[in-house]
Amino acid sequence: MKQRALTLVAGLAVLAAAPLFGGVAAQAQGKAAPPQLSESDWARGKEIFFQRCAGCHGVLRKGATGKPLTTDITQVKGFDYLKNVITNGTPAGMPNFGTAGELSAGEVQLMAKYLMNEPPQPPEFGMKDMKSSWKVIVPVSQRPTKPMNSYDLDNLFSVTLRDSGEIALIDGHSKKIINIIKTGYAVHISRMSKSGRYLYVIGRDARINLIDLWMAKPDNVAEIRVGLEARSVETSKYKGFDDKYAIAGSYWPPQYVIMDGFTLEPKKIVSTRGMTVGTQEYHPEPRVASIVGSHYGPEFIVNIKETGKIQVVNYQDLKNLKITEIEAAQFLHDGGFDSTGRYFLVAANASNKVAVVDTKTSKLTALIEVGKTPHPGRGANFIHPKFGPVWATSHLGDESISLIGTDPVKHPKQAWKVVETIDGQGGGSLFIKTHPKSSNLWVDTPLNPDPELSQSVAVFDTKNLGKGYDVLPVAEWANLGAGPKRVVQGEYNRAGDEVWFSVWSGMTQESALVVIDDKTRKLKAVIKDKRLVTPTGKFNTYNTQHDVY
Repeated sequence: MKQRALTLVAGLAVLAAAPLFGGVAAQAQGKAAPPQLSESDWARGKEIFFQRCAGCHGVLRKGATGKPLTTDITQVKGFDYLKNVITNGTPAGMPNFGTAGELSAGEVQLMAKYLMNEPPQPPEFGMKDMKSSWKVIVPVSQRPTKPMNSYDLDNLFSVTLRDSGEIALIDGHSKKIINIIKTGYAVHISRMSKSGRYLYVIGRDARINLIDLWMAKPDNVAEIRVGLEARSVETSKYKGFDDKYAIAGSYWPPQYVIMDGFTLEPKKIVSTRGMTVGTQEYHPEPRVASIVGSHYGPEFIVNIKETGKIQVVNYQDLKNLKITEIEAAQFLHDGGFDSTGRYFLVAANASNKVAVVDTKTSKLTALIEVGKTPHPGRGANFIHPKFGPVWATSHLGDESISLIGTDPVKHPKQAWKVVETIDGQGGGSLFIKTHPKSSNLWVDTPLNPDPELSQSVAVFDTKNLGKGYDVLPVAEWANLGAGPKRVVQGEYNRAGDEVWFSVWSGMTQESALVVIDDKTRKLKAVIKDKRLVTPTGKFNTYNTQHDVY
C-alpha cells in the first residue's frame, strides 16, 4: 500500500486547517486523555484516515462496514488496544496494516493517537465547487465520429492503479497496456456507457474522469470533482436515454449529482441527509454507496448506506425530479442484478442482510438474512443444480457464502431465500465472481490477516458445490518480491474463458495481474510492468456494459 506518496487533495487540504483537539481538560471516568499531536502529525493522520479508514468507518467515524471510532469508544479502548488492532487486523475484515507492512510502526502509533482525538468537521461541496472543478478537455464537437483505433473495445480491461491515481487500460487479447490514464486517487469503480463508447471512473477523492474509447489512444475528454470522498458513478441505460446522463454519489458531502453524460456538466444535486429506517433517528452522514441504472425505466437506483434507504430516481424531468424511496436496512453497500436484470440485490453489510428491489415495480421484494458483513461486489449469478438460478455473496466477517434463489416464476419456493450456505477459506472476502459460460465460482480473501488466505483464491465447481473448493496460489504464481501481495477481485474477459486477478502489493513494491485459464484453472499469463502500481479492481468493458456477472 501507500507509504506517503500522495499530496492531499484540495478538500483534504481544507481539513488540514481544522483546529487540533489534543488538549481536553476534563475526561470522563475510564477514558484516556487524547494524545497531543503536532500540526504535521495531525495532517498526516487525516491523510492516512482518508486513504485507509474512512471508507469503512466514515468521515465522522460513526461506523458502517467498520465499527464506530468515535472518541467515546476510542478513548476507552486506549492507545495499546488501537495500536494492536491496526497492526494485526481481525478475521472479520479489518486489514493488518502493520504486519503486512502497509503502515510503518510509527504510522500505526500515529493512527492510534489520531483516533483518540475528535475528528475534524469537513466542509460542504456544492454546485459552485463542482463547476469550478469541471473541465471539458475535448469538446463533443471535436471528438471522433467513429472509432479511430483497431482495439477490440468489447474486451478491454480498466484496471485501478490505486495509489498512483491512475487506471491502466489493457487489451484483453494481447495483455498489453494501451494507456495509463490519470484519474482520481484510488479509483473505486469503472462504468461503461450504454453505447459502449465512454468509460466513467470515479476516485475516492470524488474526481470523475470521462474516457473516450473511440480516440486513437483512449484518454480523458472531461473531468469533475463532485465532493471530497466518493465511490459510485453510473450512466443512463434506459432506451432513448443512452449516454444522456451520468450520476455520481458522494461519501462526503452525503449527496448525489446528476450530470450531462457527454460532458459531466453538473445539473442536479440531491442531499441524502435524513432519518434512518427503523429508529427514525437523524443521521448527518448517509453516504451513497452504490448506484445502478435500471433497464426497466428511466431511473437510477441509489443506495444510501447509513439511513438504509434505496431511492429510485426518475431522470426524465430533472426540474421536477421524481424520487421513490424504499425502506430497506441500514448500511447498504454494493450489489448487482440477478441474471434477468430485473431484480437488484444489495448488501446491507453491517446489518447482515441483502435487500432485493424489483426495478420494474420500484418496490422492495425481500430482506434476506445472510452471513456476517456481506460484501459481494456485484455478486455472482449461476444455475444451482437443485435450486435453479441463484445469486451469491461472500462475506467480510466470516467464511460463509450465501446462495439466494432468484427465480420467482419457475422456482417460487426458493425465490428470495438463502437456499444453501457453503464455506470458503475464511473471512475478509471482497469479491465473488463467475460467468454465464463458466462453471467456476471464484472467491477472494484479500483482507484476511492470514497471508496464506490473502494471497490465494478459492474456486468451486457450481455443478458440484458439495465437493468443496480448490485453493490456487495466485500470489505465488506472480513470483513477486516482498509485499502484502493481496489477491483481489476476479474479472472475466468477454469470452468467459479467462479470469484475471490483481496481486496487490505496496506502492514501492512490485505488483502484477495474473490471468488464469478458466477451464483448466492453470496459470495462463502474468502481466508485470513498473507502471502497474497497486492494481486492485478490474472491469472488462463488455461485461461492465451489459451487467454480466
